Amino acid sequence: MEENGLLNDWTNEHPLFDNGQGDKLSRKSIAAIVKKYAVKARCVNPAIIPEGISPHSMRHSKAMMLQDTGINLVYIRDFLGHSSVTTTEIYARIGTRQKLEAIEKTALSPEPGSLPIWQRNRGLLEMLENPRDVVFNYYL
Repeated sequence: MEENGLLNDWTNEHPLFDNGQGDKLSRKSIAAIVKKYAVKARCVNPAIIPEGISPHSMRHSKAMMLQDTGINLVYIRDFLGHSSVTTTEIYARIGTRQKLEAIEKTALSPEPGSLPIWQRNRGLLEMLENPRDVVFNYYL
C-alpha cells in the first residue's frame, strides 16, 4: 500500500482495486475474477469451491453467517448497504443452528437416555443440513 501511495489521505477517493485504467471494477469484472480463481481452486481440490459460486453467493453467505452469529439485521442491512431491513431479510434466512435450537425448544422432553423424536427423524435432519436438496413438510 505504501509503495502504491495508498496510505495518503486522498486515496479514499480512488478504488483500492482498479481495472487498469484507474477506475473501479465493474460487477462483470469482479464476477470474472471470482470465476477465474474458482476454476483454479477446483483444479487443486474439486470439493473446495462449490459450483455456481459468484460475488452474490459470497455476499449471501456472509449475510447468513452474520445472522447466524446473532448480529442484528439492522447492522447486517448497513453492512450490505441496503436501504431497508426488508431487503436484508431475503439474505438472512434462518440457519441450521437456529433451526435446531427452535426445534429443541419446542420438542417435548424425551425419555431419559433416548433421543428427542426430531433427532431420530433422518429426513428432517437431512432437510436441516441441505434445505435446497429436500422439499417437503414435516409434522412432529
